[in-house]
Amino acid sequence: MAKFTVGYVIGSLARESINRKLAKALVKLAPADFAMVEITWKDLPFYSYDFDKNYPKVAVDFKDAIHGADGILFITPEYNRSIPGALKNAIDWASRPYGKNAFDKKPAAVIGASIGAIGTAVAQQHLKGVLGYCNMRLMNSPEGYITFKPDLIADDGTVNVESTREFLRTYMQAFAAHIQRCAAAG
Repeated sequence: MAKFTVGYVIGSLARESINRKLAKALVKLAPADFAMVEITWKDLPFYSYDFDKNYPKVAVDFKDAIHGADGILFITPEYNRSIPGALKNAIDWASRPYGKNAFDKKPAAVIGASIGAIGTAVAQQHLKGVLGYCNMRLMNSPEGYITFKPDLIADDGTVNVESTREFLRTYMQAFAAHIQRCAAAG
């Protein structure tokens, strides 16, 4: 029986995203008391405060999914040394209008994969700044900068490199402990 519902947000819209593969791996390596649920956002229109008095159903559903999660895991690529614009748009939808921030006090963690040597480090720093402003309770350590190589993660989410598999398992255990600490603190 799941103790925590953990929503995960994949920062890429690409069907073949390496971060989607990373997400599959994290779902497989999550603690047994996690119910992992993907929170999708691909159908959100561009945010404008013109919608604040009448949110479209897709945005209401997105915010409801965030509200229903005990914690949120962001799995993001790095585009031009920052977060994807579409991901920022989704965050804007969830955090608006003022006073109705779905992220408020929600435990969160950020991880990502890239073919580059620094594995999304800059994007993660930018994303953490945005999420901190949204008043999320961020897990600061361990950090997860994954340099993606061919065959690192199979299509089904199996991690083929033992050291990476153990790191990701440890990362998910740390996130579980973070969610428990946040729940205890209220």
